[in-house]
Formats: sequence, structure tokens, C-alpha cells
Amino acid sequence: MGQFSLQKALQAAAVLLKTENERRMNYMRLLKLLYIADRESVRQTGCPITHDRIVAMDHGPVPSRFYALIMGRDPASPKWARFVVTEHFDVELIKDPGNKKLSGYEIEVLQTVAKERGSLNQWGVRDETHDFPEWEKNYVKGTSVHIPLRDTLEAVGRGEDAEAILEEAAKVNRFFALLEKADQ
Repeated sequence: MGQFSLQKALQAAAVLLKTENERRMNYMRLLKLLYIADRESVRQTGCPITHDRIVAMDHGPVPSRFYALIMGRDPASPKWARFVVTEHFDVELIKDPGNKKLSGYEIEVLQTVAKERGSLNQWGVRDETHDFPEWEKNYVKGTSVHIPLRDTLEAVGRGEDAEAILEEAAKVNRFFALLEKADQ
């Protein structure tokens, strides 16, 4: 598994924004594409790409840290804004962060997700996510309820090996927590 990384998040967003001619898209569309890419990676490998905390909101599942970065509400928003700027309801890639934190597999998933939904605007992509069982299970109107990874694993057909995946994720998270303590 792993933890959310600002650099990797920037690179994942950049891959999606570079699929657009003007490197610009509606931020709800970007958030949905990021979630769908994470979900597809969970389906194929048991592991998301971004490791963001997903919440069920009125417009579907939302990667919460990405949302906070886009809205300027995250402590790392100034770093994010050196690469991606928010203007009204759009985000634009103004500087390429590269892609060294992403594997070839992750880049391919992100590009495929964008290509498959190339004809959909933010509302079409949002509507697709409203059919996801993990969102339906956790959605409470007007709130942002955490969607557990277990619910996503079950929704994408990984229910049988969910326990082993979650145990491995817990081990990795404990490892990262120890690293953080050592750095302090």
C-alpha cells in the first residue's frame, strides 16, 4: 500500500490534465477521474494509485486531500499551486511536475481512464460514480462520509482477498508511521 504523497498526487493529476488539449479541466471531472483510476487500480492490483482518503459526497466519491489541495485548504496547497492552479471551477496545469513517482502501470491506468471518458463532461463522469456500490453504501446527503477501502475492494470484486490486502496495508502504514517518528 502506501501513503498519500504530494509529489505523486501532482504527477497523477498532471497525467490526467495532459490528456486535455489545453491542460485544463473542470475540477469535479479531475476528482472523479482520479477516483476512477484509483478504483481501477484497486480492482486490478488491490492497491490504489494515490492513497488518498475517499469520502462519499453529494456529487459522488471524492479524493479528500485532492479536493482540499484544489480548494486551497490543505497545508500543501501553496506547493500544489506552483503546478496546478484553480480558476473558478477549472484546474489548469501550469508547470509539469514530471512523472518519476508513478509507475508505467499507473500512468497507463490514468491515461486509459481519461481516454475512455473523453466524451464525458464533469456531470457524465459524476453520474457514472453514482452507480458505484461503495458510494451508495456510504453516502449521506449533505455530508462527507469516509468510504473504507474494504467497501471499494468488495465493490470491484476483490471481497475474497480483502482481508489479506487490508492486513498488508496495515503493515505498510505501520512502517510509514515508524519512518515519520524517526524523522521527528
